[in-house]
Amino acid sequence: MIELLSLGLMRRALTAALLVGLAAPAIGTFIVQRRLALLGDGIGHVALTGVALGFLTGTAPVLTAVAVSVLGAVTIELVRARGRTSGDVALALLFYGGIAGGALLISLAPGGSNTTLMSYLFGSISSVTAQDVWAIGLLAAAVLGVVAVFGRELYVLCQDEEVARASGLPVRFLSLLIAVTAALTVVIAMRVVGLLLVSALMVVPVATSQQFTRGFRATMLLSMVFGVLATVGGLTSSFYVEVPPGAIIVVVALAGFVLALGLGRFVRRSRSQESTP
Repeated sequence: MIELLSLGLMRRALTAALLVGLAAPAIGTFIVQRRLALLGDGIGHVALTGVALGFLTGTAPVLTAVAVSVLGAVTIELVRARGRTSGDVALALLFYGGIAGGALLISLAPGGSNTTLMSYLFGSISSVTAQDVWAIGLLAAAVLGVVAVFGRELYVLCQDEEVARASGLPVRFLSLLIAVTAALTVVIAMRVVGLLLVSALMVVPVATSQQFTRGFRATMLLSMVFGVLATVGGLTSSFYVEVPPGAIIVVVALAGFVLALGLGRFVRRSRSQESTP
């Protein structure tokens, strides 16, 4: 570990991994509760168009990815809310449009962009710059701030939209807030995990923590712990194995889920025995 921390690029990458590990499962808990587990995947495909647009126009890909991702997330939520298109069809449109737009724009961009694009698709340790860390930090603070301020209202919405509406909550605003926050999370994670794998980090740690916890808040907090373990552990492993960090981070997260299946069953059995008189 001392060897890793002595390298500037690894310090930057580990800082980014820590922020991603906290933010992605935090918003992912709401997404899983609302049964929109593939939303992050769809937004990731749209963010690809934003990255390609940045290459084409010569602007910062992170900024264009934020703009396009937020626009795509808002559009998909409005389409879903109107009820004319089901959620899975709306997500499919997001998938196809994002991939097609990204492929088209990157083909028009100056030469050499294809190699750089791979670091956004699957993550790259060496691609994380000091500017990226600052941007990731600001976006992560925004995501965690939304969770802290609107957590109670978002919980009610994710439990039952009709109950939230009857309680006088601004359902449309809160739904858009979840979508926009998910879009910001995708952009946060794309440098570390990659756009094609970011959704796994929003879902797998949550599924893992559900094997041990009962309450919503406990699930969120534990999923953030698992998220940090997966990102930091996977990123450290990728340094030694020399593979894209996104792939090994997801493998570590999935391994944790498999392990949790067995341990969670033991924990639940112990609880039931303790509750039995």
